[in-house]
Amino acid sequence: MSIAPPADVASDAGSSPEGSSTRRRRRATGHLKLVPPTLELRDSLRAECARVAGLLDRSKPMTKDELEQVSRKLLAEFGQPEGYLGWVMVVLSSEFWRDAVAAVPPERRLFLLPHCLKHAEGCPADYDQFGMNCKQCGACSIADFRGTAEEMGYRVLVAEGSPVVMKIIIGGYVDAVIGVACLNVLEKAIDKILLAGIPCMAVPLLSDDCRNTRVDEPWVDEMVRTPHVAARQETRSYVHLMREAAELFSTESIDRFAPRLRGRGPLSETAVTRDSIAATDPIQATEQIAYDFLARGGKHSRPFITLAAYDALTGDLGTTAEGADACDKIPPTVRRAALSIETFHKASLVHDDIEDDDAFRYGQPAVHRRFGSATAINVGDYLIGLGYRLLSGRVDDDRRFDPQMRVDVLDCLANAHTRLAEGQGAELLWRDAREQSLTPLDALKVYALKTSPAFEAALYSGIRMATDAAEYVEPIRVFSRNLGVAFQILNDLDDWNGDAANKIAVAGDVLGGRPTLLLALALEKLPTDDREELLRLIRDDCVLGDSQRIAAVRRLYERVGVFDLARRLVDKHQDRAEAVADEIKPEPLRRLFYFLIDTVLQRDEGGETAPPKPQLVSFGLPVTSNAE
Repeated sequence: MSIAPPADVASDAGSSPEGSSTRRRRRATGHLKLVPPTLELRDSLRAECARVAGLLDRSKPMTKDELEQVSRKLLAEFGQPEGYLGWVMVVLSSEFWRDAVAAVPPERRLFLLPHCLKHAEGCPADYDQFGMNCKQCGACSIADFRGTAEEMGYRVLVAEGSPVVMKIIIGGYVDAVIGVACLNVLEKAIDKILLAGIPCMAVPLLSDDCRNTRVDEPWVDEMVRTPHVAARQETRSYVHLMREAAELFSTESIDRFAPRLRGRGPLSETAVTRDSIAATDPIQATEQIAYDFLARGGKHSRPFITLAAYDALTGDLGTTAEGADACDKIPPTVRRAALSIETFHKASLVHDDIEDDDAFRYGQPAVHRRFGSATAINVGDYLIGLGYRLLSGRVDDDRRFDPQMRVDVLDCLANAHTRLAEGQGAELLWRDAREQSLTPLDALKVYALKTSPAFEAALYSGIRMATDAAEYVEPIRVFSRNLGVAFQILNDLDDWNGDAANKIAVAGDVLGGRPTLLLALALEKLPTDDREELLRLIRDDCVLGDSQRIAAVRRLYERVGVFDLARRLVDKHQDRAEAVADEIKPEPLRRLFYFLIDTVLQRDEGGETAPPKPQLVSFGLPVTSNAE
């Protein structure tokens, strides 16, 4: 049996004329994770996925929406139930990327295995900092898979979850991923890894029991033995630009673009503390704390946006197979601007952590928890000065950038800085006010000021350094506003699942007394008595314990459907951002706008609990269990 002809498949996958919109309203797929029950059926579906993948345009990565559309059509014409959708999406995606994985030599591939393939009872293997010391007892397939992969030159990692994999890839250790995992993990991998254009193939586990699981072993063996051959069609990827953005914050790069004025302090694998800084000259201490914080943690999304926007309008070479060489040629002035935007962001984080009294940042105690609030305020101020120093510094290629461009970028960043402070100030004034009524419109105004300016500044700076940006000013403003608001609402929703990166606990916004859209929606929808109860629950003098407060607030939110209303608002603002992206030209810049929507607005499919933190067992990889 075969599905639609190539033209139909291409249109379903989102191929369209320049400037037209093919994006559609996304549907939850989290519940569609059944595994076809027989090997015969799985083989048949896999063969059909391979055939369909061969008809698709592989010049750019498929979005999750496009992947879903083609998978649904395949299932319908193959006469199979919708419940297999998640499984087919993984298999189809693997076939889509097969050529790209083959183009990567084995020594640049990562082989990812799950813990749950081992037998839970009686496994003789021990764990240490170097990984699982498999005894090769023959009771499970991990040793066989690992042996084959290592003989071919793979790096092998036993882990769950995609954040650590992204760190390994962006760190430059590997260029393709081959993995075995359950559909829950693979769904997140599709969202986080494939959208960036990282070649990836996977074999789904036959169950998600997390104990004594099974897999189609011949598939895994075939996948691992994928020969190294040239790709028939190059697929564009943002990996090189992501790596370049991360590399900007290496100690060597920071010292190149903003040489230390007081001298380098002692280097350490861990963040500086009161004790480690005690022997430092007092004049040098502020610089050392600031440079240490700047070099640690973060996704570096803002500098990536600046670099990618510049690249999109200067040849789009950073997304090609020669992207590494193209990134090396990005002018120092562009790199300085990207560095400065993240430096301003880091300054705001130091101050935000003080204002909210957050305990952690990037897996380390927050700066004010290590050195006190006064010192932390000063470090944040220092970082602001460092950001402007980066913008104003003289470099060898100054002549290619006219003075008006520098003024325009500086003006945009200054405007973003003041708007951010206005948004944060509005939040703080509300938090400390006696009357804590809040409307959804009030909350959305704060969100637009707190989050959108950073996206706007990053996009504008990259575009302005590449060309006259006059025609882009308004589209960037509207796009960034809606992207930022949607992102902030998702952050509110994620807070109810816990924030593994910083806040740790569930419902930190409620306990911290911060104004959120969720709170505003509840205050608008609840009857008077319930509204008064909610206001009592969020006050500092509430006598209930934290867990009781959180449970009571959750009940009130659920009573009027706050979480569903917030998700619908995310969709609304995402639609508006997509409408702007539909009209952006040229195509490389439009592709970047779509990529930002898909990655910034990643979401669990309506899940109620946060995914577990990755537990790592590594073989020959420079990673730790601190995935953040």
